[in-house]
Amino acid sequence: MVLTDAQKRANEKWHKNHRERANYIAMRSSARSFIRKKSTLDDLEELQDIIENRRKELVQP
Repeated sequence: MVLTDAQKRANEKWHKNHRERANYIAMRSSARSFIRKKSTLDDLEELQDIIENRRKELVQP
């Protein structure tokens, strides 16, 4: 898909004004891609432990 100059400028403006959200989306995408394409069984076991601990943190008040 080819973007027009106006679309490119709009995207850059959005990223500039929403830097934290853009970084969150990029990191989430990287994590999902790693899990789907590159992770080993050992990686998945470690990530599962990390996820369980994070869930506990988020549930606690």
